[in-house]
Amino acid sequence: MRRAAFGVAAATMAVSLAACGSAKEAKDNDDSSSSSASANKGDDIKIGLLLPENQTARYEKFDRPQIEKKVAELTHNKGKVQYANAKQDATLQNQQVETMITNKVDVLIVDAVDSKAIRNSIQKAKDAGIKVVAYDRLAEGPIDAYTSFDNVTVGKTQGEALLQALGDKAKSGKIVMMNGSATDPNAAQFKQGAHSVLDGKVDIGKEYDTKEWKPENANSNMEGAISALGKKNIIGVYSANDGMAGGIITALKAAGISDVPVTGQDAELAGVQRIITGDQYMSVYKPYPQEASVAAEMAVSLAQGKSLDSLAKDTVDSATTKGIPSVIVPVVSLTKDNIKDTVIKDGIYTVAEICTPQYKAACDKIGLK
Repeated sequence: MRRAAFGVAAATMAVSLAACGSAKEAKDNDDSSSSSASANKGDDIKIGLLLPENQTARYEKFDRPQIEKKVAELTHNKGKVQYANAKQDATLQNQQVETMITNKVDVLIVDAVDSKAIRNSIQKAKDAGIKVVAYDRLAEGPIDAYTSFDNVTVGKTQGEALLQALGDKAKSGKIVMMNGSATDPNAAQFKQGAHSVLDGKVDIGKEYDTKEWKPENANSNMEGAISALGKKNIIGVYSANDGMAGGIITALKAAGISDVPVTGQDAELAGVQRIITGDQYMSVYKPYPQEASVAAEMAVSLAQGKSLDSLAKDTVDSATTKGIPSVIVPVVSLTKDNIKDTVIKDGIYTVAEICTPQYKAACDKIGLK
């Protein structure tokens, strides 16, 4: 596995992805739509922030605080963020959009639970003159801007790591693929990237789309895979994120299966600790502070009626909207070899947070002090 995918430290990574079209084209298209009620506003703006769930630690620990901090910074502490979490309920999130419209926010930052189900709500916001920034997941509907990570590359990074971990044993047994939720467009892209690397090089014994990304569902799926394939035949597990990896590893241990590489994503604290002990092979570190800062900057600019041309150099297409101004943030493959140079260096965690008494011996072993 590459010790640091793309060979760059997250703190200094430049945003780069060649996407279709130009941000200017998308802006020209947007000028013909309903005008924003917040155009020409100063710092006294109101940003609505809708996050999808609280099962994954990142949203409350990283995304929300960083967006609130950046909005305050960009507006001299005059801009306000109204926050709601959908707790993985698409219907609830649609209701939250309605509430934000009623509260007359200037811009919405939306990380959709279900990219299709939210389409009509995005249209309602647009009809009310509210600009919408799609955050982390590309929602359908008239989106004005988008920031996320290169999701296909995330899947490729996970697949490459699993292949490296398996080495010449890649064809000696079966792997299990534990993909994310079928309602999340990112999950489909992670899966696409992973399959592009793994297909033909491993034997996929069982594959699942995991309802709502929940660790307990991944745990149940893994128990089913162990029963179907036999515990002696499973040589590796592709897990699309760290939360599911935790459920998978619990099932593996309960079945007496050890030394099976398991991938992950999100660099959650529990995932990093499992990497240190060797229970989990890797995770994908996505620099959330950078992504969140970009989303906040996009939202403030849109609320103030400013162009995104200097910020969003690329565009992406959704199923419903073409030429959406976008910023795509690179990712890093996280293993025990580069924890210091990634999540610790970037201030995501301290050594003390990672190396609690339970993990001190494992930390000492890899020189993490």
